[in-house]
Amino acid sequence: MQKIKVQKRQSEWHEQWSLLSDNEFFLFRDWIFPNTLENDFKGKEVLECGCGGGQHTSFIAPYAKFITAVDLNTTDIARERNLKFENVNFIEDDLATMDLGKQFDVVFSIGVIHHTDNPEKTIENLKKHVKPGGKIIIWVYSEEGNNLVQYGVEPIRKLFLTKLKRNSLLFISKMITAFMYLPIYTLYLFPLNSLPYYEYFSNFRKMTFYRNALNVFDKLNAPQVDFIRLDRMKKWFSNNFEEVHISAYKGVSWRASARRIEK
Repeated sequence: MQKIKVQKRQSEWHEQWSLLSDNEFFLFRDWIFPNTLENDFKGKEVLECGCGGGQHTSFIAPYAKFITAVDLNTTDIARERNLKFENVNFIEDDLATMDLGKQFDVVFSIGVIHHTDNPEKTIENLKKHVKPGGKIIIWVYSEEGNNLVQYGVEPIRKLFLTKLKRNSLLFISKMITAFMYLPIYTLYLFPLNSLPYYEYFSNFRKMTFYRNALNVFDKLNAPQVDFIRLDRMKKWFSNNFEEVHISAYKGVSWRASARRIEK
C-alpha cells in the first residue's frame, strides 16, 4: 500500500501568529464575496480549512451553528483566542490528507491553499468534505498581477530571509511598510491605473500600520507559495459543482465559490 504523504509542520506559521493577529473584518467580507456571513454561514455546519491564528473563526462563530477549524501548525493559538465560543472545535491535521468522516454545509479556506505542498490535491480533498447542495468558498493568491512578488520578492526571501529570526523579520517588515507610505499616499493617489499594485494599495490606505506590516511580514515569512492561474482555478470547479463564481480581487488574488451538485 502506498504511504500517504502528509505535509510537514512549518514553524514559521506558529511564530507568525504568536507575534501577530488580524482583525480586519472588511477584508474577510471582501474575500468571501459574493457570499455573506448573514446568508451563507448563519446556522450552518462549517469547516474552516487553515484557521491560522483563529481570526476568521471569530468572525464566523457568532453566525455558524458549529465550526470545525483545521490547521497543521497553529490550533493552540486559534483555540486560545476563541475560548469564548462554545461552537468551535479545533483539529490539527493536513488539509490534503485529512478525513473528518463527515461533510459540511460550508467548507472555506482563506489564504491557505496556495501555501500547501500540492494545491490540486488539497482542493480535491476539501471538495470531498462538502455536502451535496453545500458550498465551498476559497481565496488564493493569483499568478496574474503578482510578477513583482513572484520574481522579485520570492527569490530574495528564499536566499536571504529564511534563516532570520522572526522578530528580526518583523522589524524589516515594519521598515519596508514605513517606506511604502510615501509613494502610496502621493503617487498612488493619482488615477494612474497602470502603476503596479494600484488596486491593491487602495486597501493599504484603509488599514493601520500594524495591519499593513502584517501583510508585508506574511509575504516575507511564508515558507512556500504557489501562485494560482485562472485556468487552474477554473479546473478546480469543472466537475460536480454549479453556481461557480470566480472573480479577481484587487488585481492580485482570486476569490471563488461554488455549490456542490445534489445527486
